[in-house]
Amino acid sequence: MPAGGIDLFKLRGIRIGVDLSWFLVLFLIIFSLSGYYRDVLGADQDAIEPYGLALASALLFFGSILLHELGHAFVAIRRGIGIDGITLWMFGGVARLQRDSDSAGTEFKIAVAGPLVTAAIVVVCVLAGIALSGAEEFRDSAVYDEATGASGLEAMIAWLASINFLVLVFNLVPAFPLDGGRIARAIAWWRTGNRSKATRFAATLGRGFAYILIAGGIYLFLIGDVVGGLWLALIGFILNAAAKGAVAQLAVTDRIEGVSVSDVMDRQPVAIPDRFGVEQALDEFFLRYGYPWFPVIDPEARFIGLLDRATAEQVPAVERATTTVGELLARDEGSLTISDDAPLETVLGNEALRRLGALMAIDREGRLSGVITANAVGRALRTPPRTAGGI
Repeated sequence: MPAGGIDLFKLRGIRIGVDLSWFLVLFLIIFSLSGYYRDVLGADQDAIEPYGLALASALLFFGSILLHELGHAFVAIRRGIGIDGITLWMFGGVARLQRDSDSAGTEFKIAVAGPLVTAAIVVVCVLAGIALSGAEEFRDSAVYDEATGASGLEAMIAWLASINFLVLVFNLVPAFPLDGGRIARAIAWWRTGNRSKATRFAATLGRGFAYILIAGGIYLFLIGDVVGGLWLALIGFILNAAAKGAVAQLAVTDRIEGVSVSDVMDRQPVAIPDRFGVEQALDEFFLRYGYPWFPVIDPEARFIGLLDRATAEQVPAVERATTTVGELLARDEGSLTISDDAPLETVLGNEALRRLGALMAIDREGRLSGVITANAVGRALRTPPRTAGGI
């Protein structure tokens, strides 16, 4: 499942982005729905309204997927689990949690939050549709009956209700990593008290469901539904890979269970005070140590950002003595930092760690207490849990 994509905006500190595959699905939805709305409205081929309704439907659908993922994200944040971001892609959306749940109860609450949001969207759409067109006409519109005489707005609401209902039903299938599989994992975790066994159980369900989808796709392909068969089989392959990946990830997290950032970080980081001049920083830090960047701290030792050599050298020579390091920095919004008491699991897959090769560990007051590097994380993953501390 995608982890990157194109950034769109941030919502309460959560990065929202789209994968390139999202644009393909957006086009396919608009293409298919424009014909449907043209038939509902009895419009000509050149009419603009069907395309407008199709575009609005596609955007509202992806908006509902985003709300679904935000449901997961907000509950996770309330339970103390950070969110790296949400990415919309060809099969819906992914909210990337920084670490796994710490209890069966937390896992259940996070897993069920998304379906509850989708269920609420379905209810709102149904009530709005019935209020506009009546129960019988709305029911006919929801099953794509083009002869109902419904308006464009009524047909769009009916489509949104039906597609979100399908999303809800599909997500509640007890197959990991779908929400239903995560709910099954939470229940198994609660019953057995063992996260590893519960994850393997849920992943087995997920792979079984994936094989059913693949078999169904092959069947559709053989009877002539080429597009439907390939699509269904592709979903099956992706779910199977995700379930296998969850088991592999479990082996990693089990290995570093109980290890925190403070156990593996460098506790004596070299940092530049923000009041230093650029010339002094170049002489005493970049030339002396040869590092490409250094953390910068304020007088209270709070981390405020990174200074790289290229930025420092861009300052004209005649201005380096009077320009302070602090003047060159854009204040860090937290993307480069991690709490020093956070579980080491939190840094796995961190985009800033991959890009920079390190993260700044800070204490509860925001003071720089260490630097954790990708190499240190790698050593921790290769070290048995009982001796991982103190690297």
